[in-house]
Amino acid sequence: MNSELTSLIAAFDGLAAAGFTVSAEWEEVHDLCQRHEGEQVFDWGHALCHRIEGDDWNADYWYRRAGKRRMGAIGEEWAAMRAELSAA
Repeated sequence: MNSELTSLIAAFDGLAAAGFTVSAEWEEVHDLCQRHEGEQVFDWGHALCHRIEGDDWNADYWYRRAGKRRMGAIGEEWAAMRAELSAA
């Protein structure tokens, strides 16, 4: 697994520990995803960030870019995303 994916997992784990709220942890994940715009896994992370934020229109844009769809509750989606990233 490359260091960027490791960083994304660690940042999302911090966001999960913070209760998936818009916070400093959210800003860290969002900034990381923006730096990697155009890479599908980061676009998926970007979608989840905006879903957490409650900006469904923006989230849907990033889901389309990532080729993904929403999956249940936010925590469930992060669990699925984490499993996929860990397998990469």
